[in-house]
Amino acid sequence: MKIQDITSLLTQYAPTAYQESYDNAGLIVGNAQAEISQALVCLDCTEAIIDEAIKYNCNLIIAHHPIVFKGLKTFTGKTYVERVIIKAIQNNIAIYAIHTNLDNVIDGVNGKIAQKLGLLNCKILAPKTGILNKLITFTPLAYADKVRQALFAAGAGNIGNYSEASFNSTGTGTFKGNNASQAFVGEKNIQHQEAEIKIEVIFENHLTSQLLKALRQYHPYQEVAYDIITLNNAHQQVGAGLIGELVDEIDEAIFLQQLKNTMRVSVIRHTQLLGKKIKRVAVCGGSGSFLLGNAVGAGADIFISADFKYHEFFDADNKLLIADIGHYESEQFTQELLIEIITKKFPTFAIRLTENNTNPIKYLA
Repeated sequence: MKIQDITSLLTQYAPTAYQESYDNAGLIVGNAQAEISQALVCLDCTEAIIDEAIKYNCNLIIAHHPIVFKGLKTFTGKTYVERVIIKAIQNNIAIYAIHTNLDNVIDGVNGKIAQKLGLLNCKILAPKTGILNKLITFTPLAYADKVRQALFAAGAGNIGNYSEASFNSTGTGTFKGNNASQAFVGEKNIQHQEAEIKIEVIFENHLTSQLLKALRQYHPYQEVAYDIITLNNAHQQVGAGLIGELVDEIDEAIFLQQLKNTMRVSVIRHTQLLGKKIKRVAVCGGSGSFLLGNAVGAGADIFISADFKYHEFFDADNKLLIADIGHYESEQFTQELLIEIITKKFPTFAIRLTENNTNPIKYLA
């Protein structure tokens, strides 16, 4: 196996196109074509993680947080980031990060939290816009099914729980080829009319090149007519945060204690109890205070996330309960998720969970 076999699987699960603009997900260090011996999974790629990878002969580290967020101008070892990169290169260890792209898929970081909490009927809290396009093309009647199937195979026509979705209408196309044309039908310099089917499909914009490749490969015309339209529709399977429901409503204090146990946290910072039952639960792994308004608007009884500032707790305004469980604590089961994704596809692949707790925040009991 090659490193690319693993990174391609992870990219397919959480495309890097889903990451936020500030992020740096993907292969940060290493050659994708290199043979892989063993992989180490962690949240943060620290110097201790590099040492652990060396100890266990792992030449690929899969981290949730990218070790590099912005360009480095020097590699002198003066910062922990530079030291990690230098040591990884010296020991032929590749580093791959899968960060906000994994946050933004429904079965990603937040889906794992929801699974741990037993939430049902989960939906994205803040669906992303601007990542859907519509392709419109025109094909002779006899080739419509072949072209449609090629577009579906290239990733078009997926809407929520449905696949192979398209809209089709019939009409008449006209064209006149010049002397250099090699028309599929009709004669040169004579206008031709052809009964055609107009095919419309939705697709994610990062699939544009492979969709057009499939269209040109299976469409019979020398010059393929098509339109690509950018849509403002929200993608219901991609975006920040998640909201779901408990099987039964539960008292606030009891739920907080269960949350503490389930998420293995030593302390929960929370707003004043409201004397209400907990039923609808919103979650966001990592820093999620920007989603507080979305959680309120979605009717959440509690919003579980991390990194709330002092004044942001006031913003709950007695409309819901805020539970800040800590950044590392909210994302710790992401490591478990990554191992599940890889072993499902490659059950005999050598992959190990780090022995290091990379949480930089410590608590004095």
